[in-house]
Amino acid sequence: MTLRLAVLASGRGSNLQAILDAIAAGKLDAQVVGVFSDKPDAQALQRVPETLRWSRTAKSCGSREGFDATLADAVESSTPDWIVCAGYMRILSPAFIARFPDRILNIHPSLLPKYKGLHTHQRAIDAGDAEHGASVHLVTAELDAGQVLAQARVPVLPGDDAETLAARVLAVEHPLYLHVLRLLAAGRLREQAGQLLLDGHPAYTPLSLESAHS
Repeated sequence: MTLRLAVLASGRGSNLQAILDAIAAGKLDAQVVGVFSDKPDAQALQRVPETLRWSRTAKSCGSREGFDATLADAVESSTPDWIVCAGYMRILSPAFIARFPDRILNIHPSLLPKYKGLHTHQRAIDAGDAEHGASVHLVTAELDAGQVLAQARVPVLPGDDAETLAARVLAVEHPLYLHVLRLLAAGRLREQAGQLLLDGHPAYTPLSLESAHS
């Protein structure tokens, strides 16, 4: 069954483009059914036909709650299987998340539970970490605290600054997100009663990119 994806994005949409490219190349059995943004000028919106674009501002909706309710209605009308946060810079409200329980994915630039929130690369350097990376996780009402589905690791090298480390992490973000989406599309990865199952068996630790070839 083709995976129906609603994508939330605020910026360039590089993760969205990676998804679109994988679909076009026949490497991901999915369909992007809408791109939703809080920034009407977001470059991500230009990556899909106009019929798939939706954007509003919180100001135009009167409040954060009004915006999230309007967004949730629009997303729901696209009947997605999964909602993919791809550089979406607003924190989703508990009311929005409650509309789509265990169906919202995000990718975060750290090895969660380390470094929730912002400035993750500098924080990893300041802590003297030997490795850093990215995590794909389920979105819950607590910031960056949902179950981690998969992680990719990169070394922190001598002389790294936040910019060089960020570039190294970005290089694994796209493959990691696509890895999770492929497993979902194939029916190999699913969530059941709060437990992540891979091929029907509990996955007690986050998957890695290496499991793409297992």
